Amino acid sequence: MRAIWKGHIRFSLVTIPVRIYNAIDAAHTIRFNQLSKETKNPVKYVKQDKVTNEVLKAEDIVKGYQYEPGQFVIVEQEDFEKIKLKSTKIIDIEGFVDANEVHPTLYDSPYFIGPDGDLAAKTYALLMQTLRDSGKVGVGRVVLREKENTILLTPHENGLLFYKLRNPKEIRAMGDVPKIEDVGQAEKDQLVLAQTLVSSMTKSFEDIDMTDNYHEALKEVIMAKIEGKEIVSFTEEEPEVVDIMTALKESIEKAKSGKKPMKRSKGKAKKGESETKTSKKAG
Repeated sequence: MRAIWKGHIRFSLVTIPVRIYNAIDAAHTIRFNQLSKETKNPVKYVKQDKVTNEVLKAEDIVKGYQYEPGQFVIVEQEDFEKIKLKSTKIIDIEGFVDANEVHPTLYDSPYFIGPDGDLAAKTYALLMQTLRDSGKVGVGRVVLREKENTILLTPHENGLLFYKLRNPKEIRAMGDVPKIEDVGQAEKDQLVLAQTLVSSMTKSFEDIDMTDNYHEALKEVIMAKIEGKEIVSFTEEEPEVVDIMTALKESIEKAKSGKKPMKRSKGKAKKGESETKTSKKAG
């Protein structure tokens, strides 16, 4: 694992040499290139003036901030260089808070933090254990890729990680969600059954299947096309909508027995809805 940043965690007079690592494995993502339909050659992106359609080189492009419709102020590289931030090599912890004070909507990208050297390991372990025992998390700032980020520092397994935090002003209000004002109180009999269902389905998070089925199926399609194999396609059936009380009762029985509820007869499938197979060779 390659470090993307090297510096120190600092809180009060305590400093710990650390390195930061990406916690997200980008290799897991399937990426596509855009190709010409005719020639199958990669598509080149060209930057053009939207008014004159003139093709521009990198040196012909500047950054502009739109302060009114159609009105821009130009910001040059030297303007960015005038911005003086605190050291770009320090994770400055401004304070420690209870973990439940930070709402999940504020959490953004996670990063691993590791000690930088043998001498740092002991102080690193001290901070990790202190946070774990106290139930606190650190909130501070760090400059990554020339941008200052507010971060949340927390223990994770036998180490430390931090999350970039969104600014609370970026989060929209729940009250702005359409029809949210129409949500009322649940009926008592339905609530009792729903609570029973939740209780019967309660399990450890590690027992939940987190497989990205679309990702796996997409890999199979890609490999099949590469190998010239048969590709199977099908029409997905719409889920049946049933009475809420019936659904709750059947779901509870299913959870208790581990068996699927009896499937209702839907008659013969319409033409075109059955599974079809299309043989395609790799292009």
